[in-house]
Amino acid sequence: MGKSAKLSKTIDESTTRTEHDLLGEREVPIEYYYGIQTLRALENFKITGIPLAMFPRFVNSLASVKMAAALANSELGLLDKQIADAICGACKEIKRGLLHSQFVVDMIQGGAGTSTNMNVNEVIANRALEIMGHQKGEYEYCHPNNHVNLSQSTNDVYPTSLKIAIINSTDDLIEVLKDLVLAFRAKADEFAKVIKMGRTQLQDAVPMTLGQEFHAYSVTLSEEIERLNQNAALFLEINLGGTAIGTGINADPRYSELAVKHLRKITGLELKIAPDLVEATQDTGAFVIYSSAIKRLAVKLSKISNDLRLLSSGPRTGINEINLPPMQPGSTIMPGKVNPVIPEVVNQICFKVIGNDLTVTLAAEAGQLELNAMEPIIAFAIFDSIEMLKNGMRVLKHRCVDGITANVERCREMVENSIGLVTALCPVLGYDRANSLAQEALEKNKGVYELVLAKKLMSREELDRLLSPENMLKPQAKKRKPVKSSR
Repeated sequence: MGKSAKLSKTIDESTTRTEHDLLGEREVPIEYYYGIQTLRALENFKITGIPLAMFPRFVNSLASVKMAAALANSELGLLDKQIADAICGACKEIKRGLLHSQFVVDMIQGGAGTSTNMNVNEVIANRALEIMGHQKGEYEYCHPNNHVNLSQSTNDVYPTSLKIAIINSTDDLIEVLKDLVLAFRAKADEFAKVIKMGRTQLQDAVPMTLGQEFHAYSVTLSEEIERLNQNAALFLEINLGGTAIGTGINADPRYSELAVKHLRKITGLELKIAPDLVEATQDTGAFVIYSSAIKRLAVKLSKISNDLRLLSSGPRTGINEINLPPMQPGSTIMPGKVNPVIPEVVNQICFKVIGNDLTVTLAAEAGQLELNAMEPIIAFAIFDSIEMLKNGMRVLKHRCVDGITANVERCREMVENSIGLVTALCPVLGYDRANSLAQEALEKNKGVYELVLAKKLMSREELDRLLSPENMLKPQAKKRKPVKSSR
């Protein structure tokens, strides 16, 4: 066996290998591709129970960065080609989804991501050793630090990988968002002729169509596609080659440009080196802006979920303009009750995303001098938000929006009985007459529609024409002069 590790037998006869680091020696089960530093991180950071493997985009991005580094170091003559090829082979396997179970460190960790970087270095080194015909732990042939981490530091590898992973995760998020936008748009078309009352401050406002309401949801969500793309583009600027603090110490002067060139080819992204690597190593401003963008999406989703719960409230004593598809019984004590559980769970997801945004903000502010050591919580918060939003939007589309139906007669009834109807009649009847109608309707508990007909201010045909869905969709020119109000 090599100098760095040796096989041994524990009391229970399971095979281990002995590895050593700065703090001493430890026994690592022989089947594990990770090594001693990952083992220590497992013991030290029992925090969330959510390992790096839960975010495969991040794992694959780390492998991409290690592959680009190996290619650059080999091209510069700093890394033996056989070792570089083995490292690249291990990275390709990881990017295909293999060995992901070996990425075990908790997402929240001290050390600015060093444990994550070493988890990756050790897995790649041990798999590269196997590719070259050696045993795991024979690090004299391929060392996690000397070879896999050559010309690198956690301080440029971790943020670079994180940025690539967020860009790719944003693509996934946007695809789900587009599906939800299309679902609301389909409902807008379906409800295009359903007349209803619009409301402001929870009070009757003016007539509109249910289709207009749902179309507004599709538009407001579609705006977030552009915002997400714009903010994700900020991550194309990376600090790879800056090593520890941005000075590039322990790296060849040509390394940074060469590594980024290879990384562009591997990822297919138009990555570029930051103009000031010292600044880029300590700055987390792009994460703050991006986090605010996904928070904005969450705020909009939560507002829409609130609306769906209100519009479906009842069924007998609420607004009850729409029916949400029943998903499960709503009470252990009240027979027949069905709750709006899907909008409710989306609300809760959005609350968590909003909280994650505050976490990112505080972590970014906590940076000190030449490094922000809080990047692991930034990574976890952003990935957590993206995953929850993806899952929440899928559930909202498939288990709620797609199955929404309109209570057409209920919508029409509330329009005809609403005081707010007078606003739509103002251009014809005049403000004073409309105001008098509103007061009388309130005092006598009658609908404006009913009073207009009773007072013969308009014929039923004129009234229905004015309130027809096609006339609710856009401003209309006056067809007749307003009636003067009586005093």
